[in-house]
Amino acid sequence: MKQIQKLYPHFLALIGFIVISLIYFYPVLSGKKIYQSDIVQYTGMAKEQNDFRAVENAEPFWTNAAFGGMPTYQLGANYPHDYIGDLDDALRFLPRPADYLFLYFFGFYALLLVLKIDPLKAFFGALAFGLSTYLIVILGVGHNAKAHAIAYMPLVIAGVILVFKKRYIVGGLLTMVATALEINANHFQMTYYLLFLLLIIGIYYCYKLFKDKELKELPKIIGVFAVAVILAIGVNATNLLATKEYADFSIRGKTELTFNPDGTKNNATASMSREYITEYSYGIAESFNLIAPRLFGGGNSEKLNEDSSVYNFMLQYGASPEEAKQFTESYGMTYWGDQPIVAAPAYIGAIVFFLCVLGLYHDKRKIKYAFLAGAIFSLILSWGKNFSLVTDFFIDYVPMYDKFRAVSSIQVLLELCIPVIAILGFHSFFTTDKEKQWSSLWKAGATTLGLLIVLFFFRGTFDFAGSMDGQLLQMFSQGEDKSFGVNFLDALKEDRKALYAADLLRSGFFIAIAFLVLWLYTKNKLAQYTAVVLVGILMVSDLFFVDKNYVSKKDFVSAREVNEPFQPTPADLQILNDKSNYRVYELQGRLQGRNSYFHKSVGGYSAVRPRRFEQLFEYQIDKKLTDLGKMIDPQTMTLTKSVSLLDALNVKYLIVPTESGDVSIVNPFINGNAWFVSDLKVVKSADDEMKALDNLDTKKEAVTQVEANSKFGIPRKYVTDSTATIKLTEYLPNHLTYVSNNKNEGLAVFSEMYYKNGWNAYIDGKLTSHFRADYVLRAMTIPAGNHKIEFKFEPQVVKTGSTIALISTIGMLLLLVGGIYFERKKTTKIE
Repeated sequence: MKQIQKLYPHFLALIGFIVISLIYFYPVLSGKKIYQSDIVQYTGMAKEQNDFRAVENAEPFWTNAAFGGMPTYQLGANYPHDYIGDLDDALRFLPRPADYLFLYFFGFYALLLVLKIDPLKAFFGALAFGLSTYLIVILGVGHNAKAHAIAYMPLVIAGVILVFKKRYIVGGLLTMVATALEINANHFQMTYYLLFLLLIIGIYYCYKLFKDKELKELPKIIGVFAVAVILAIGVNATNLLATKEYADFSIRGKTELTFNPDGTKNNATASMSREYITEYSYGIAESFNLIAPRLFGGGNSEKLNEDSSVYNFMLQYGASPEEAKQFTESYGMTYWGDQPIVAAPAYIGAIVFFLCVLGLYHDKRKIKYAFLAGAIFSLILSWGKNFSLVTDFFIDYVPMYDKFRAVSSIQVLLELCIPVIAILGFHSFFTTDKEKQWSSLWKAGATTLGLLIVLFFFRGTFDFAGSMDGQLLQMFSQGEDKSFGVNFLDALKEDRKALYAADLLRSGFFIAIAFLVLWLYTKNKLAQYTAVVLVGILMVSDLFFVDKNYVSKKDFVSAREVNEPFQPTPADLQILNDKSNYRVYELQGRLQGRNSYFHKSVGGYSAVRPRRFEQLFEYQIDKKLTDLGKMIDPQTMTLTKSVSLLDALNVKYLIVPTESGDVSIVNPFINGNAWFVSDLKVVKSADDEMKALDNLDTKKEAVTQVEANSKFGIPRKYVTDSTATIKLTEYLPNHLTYVSNNKNEGLAVFSEMYYKNGWNAYIDGKLTSHFRADYVLRAMTIPAGNHKIEFKFEPQVVKTGSTIALISTIGMLLLLVGGIYFERKKTTKIE
């Protein structure tokens, strides 16, 4: 009975998390789905994979629908023996995105319980963490993998803390399972950032062990972590091994080229350029929007209303109310921070910030300093190029830091650490005498409100000028009234100033009310339970009303619109009448997923797209299409000039934008699915190979690097015959079948992407070597006569990883059963 009574508050908390998750995203209850821009792009990218899965009841592990062909390892591939994925599915039982919100709450609640916070305060703390604006916004735009990984961070930290507290069985098991779930979420950037916070926490506890003269416990702790991490990695082995294998093939791997597309020398040593890594860098002053949401104008989609200066300016200029409203909504760009695109401010909550400061003054547990260090560390790194001294050091010297972009996203650590300190302070506030409570309370109030007052009176030091202002000025200064643009920007800056002041006052109001509630408690005017509930409601309400400005019921649409997000254009329908095997190049949306939904595309939407394929367009194809209009016959809607590399990629159709809509242009010069060449050029480096493509006649010639020639002993000259043929007879994304007929030995080039790890070539059923040619394609020598050639994608990494995952899962289950048995036995003995 006592056990049931102990579990009762936690049961109520879980029910509360479920209900609140469903209430916040209530349209899911009527079958609607949230329209997430990134998931829409993913749907386009994964269409061929999902169709194959539905028909074949198997996994292709390769798609030809994007970037000419790539593995599906980062496109939601399902691996054998992914039992940790099954556990994750069970935990995410709510409809999306309510499932991720529930995980936010659940994980943070568990962490707070480990930190000895009572259930009621932990409940409100979990809500405050889960409703942090950034965490809600990433659900709105579809960064599901990121949200997924963030949700499991608190559970991992909880397990680590338990181990350091010598709760080896419970802590070890929780660390093992939580780490496995964290890795399974498949957002390695978030997991990588988590490692920094765990390192800080680990340093704190190691210092504590040293100070308490308990270093003899360190080998046990390390042993528990080693077993937990090895098994957590093991159950995710397939995905980890496949991702590692693919990484060097993607744009996250280092380039082999030593020159840039414009011919200048490439001196970059990082996997990605410094500019690309730090493109999304938080402004130093902009960081204050963590405590006042629209201090820097909110997000890019912020809408001004009829009370704005821009609207009144347009009315005075002679516009009708409807015209003024439309103009204001279209051009009233309030965001004036340092980042190129911001969906919403990363607001953690004014009361959360106030309670955090209260915790720093009041809470006696030193663990708060580890979380404070984590928050400061992440804040500094989120500044990116705005604090290049630190950022450049990490890019140059910290392993793997140069593999990730959008450095501002490391602020997720701050958004976890600050609420932890806040709830530590909130909890400890009620455990001390009234004198100590008042001392800490007035200091916290003075610090937080004082900061807001300073920001308010120093607003005159800002110019409120945004990065888009120059373009707006140029746009609106081309008419007869040259002063219009200047006057418009003056009005826009007034609106930015108004938002700045309004949100400082708003945050001040919430802090003042929370301060008042706690002050009344110290004066015995309010009971503890009432004070906790009131502050909790205020804390959650503050975040809730900000969140609703960015993700609300307007973002939900019918399930069909999410499941089928793209509708074919007349150009698509025209192309789809052609049932042969070819590729399509959509010029205006090459880096979008729409084209992949309907066609085998040379474009796509992926942060890990194939590096060499990307370079082929940057260094070659894009340059050759600068005068595309002059290359099109308007009568026949065909290309009048061959673009050799498009021909080699089997790009039969180009989708070109016009004033009347997209049109399809036929490329009559394509090489086809495969062809024989007479000459093989052998070069020494990737630089030479790229330069050789400048004038390569792909119909007659191929180029390869010297290592391929030396490995396979490939001749350089071949006799070609007009009667020689090689044709694609059967197509599946992971199994291509050709038939060749040639009186002579020939060198065949295939319009398929070369990927050495998994693609096997067979001639008449016999495994045969093939190599890379023309920078990205496959090539192989074929004996004289009639032959059946097959390419099968048979990735050994999947077989190896699946075996490791199965063994690790068995090991994990044995540890769980044994651990639970011994823990229950120990508890029974104590009782």
